Amino acid sequence: MRGKSRIGLPIFLGLLFLLVSCQRQADPQPAAPAYFKPDPATAGTITGRVLFNGRPAPSRRVEMDNDPQCVKLHDQPVMDEEIALTRIGNERRLANAFVYIKAGLEGKVFEPPATPVVIEQRGCWFGPRVQGIVLGQTLQVVNADPLTHNIHPLARINREWNQSQSPGDPPLTRRFTQTEVMIRVKCNIHNWMHAWIGAVPHPYFGVTDQEGMFSLVGVPPGEYVVETWHERLGRQEQPVRVSSGGRTELILNFNGE
Repeated sequence: MRGKSRIGLPIFLGLLFLLVSCQRQADPQPAAPAYFKPDPATAGTITGRVLFNGRPAPSRRVEMDNDPQCVKLHDQPVMDEEIALTRIGNERRLANAFVYIKAGLEGKVFEPPATPVVIEQRGCWFGPRVQGIVLGQTLQVVNADPLTHNIHPLARINREWNQSQSPGDPPLTRRFTQTEVMIRVKCNIHNWMHAWIGAVPHPYFGVTDQEGMFSLVGVPPGEYVVETWHERLGRQEQPVRVSSGGRTELILNFNGE
């Protein structure tokens, strides 16, 4: 009886190994995401400009006096322009407004860009002030200053995180997985540092430049809702129709005090 048991054990183990191997082969592999890619022949463009009506608030000086190292990094005072305006003709154009498609792309999944979005700490200031990122795209945080900084995105839908970065440290990398417009970013060491990041599930977003201009390219034909956000002036929505290969131009207005 003992001899039969010794012979049966290797056979049993062999059968068990084959069973597990077959089970592994039978397990379905997760399907690759079916990313949506717009047809270049029919994709359109949404362009426009954002205007400001009202009395502009005066710029205020950024008080860096509690950190002499930060003061030494500048030849002149740093001004914080919450409402950055440029006059062109009779228009006051508004910079740093975040414009994105809020509705109309439901059911479409977009591949995150391979190129990271960079936020830099330079001169004890975050740059750029406002930017967007696609869900799953890498956010790269760089400290270009000769002193320690801290980056603290105050996310409410995504995971909030908080990390210091010393001079010469490698870039920090993070990703956002949920739509959130906007995420305020601050530095716990230098409380005057702030920036904003809009995390969206598609590449159709932009930030107005110094002339208040923006452009969303490669938009598939359809009906959309475009939202414009500004840190001081709030939000507004506008319906938009993009025709096949067409160019839609918007003029968006914010009213000040």
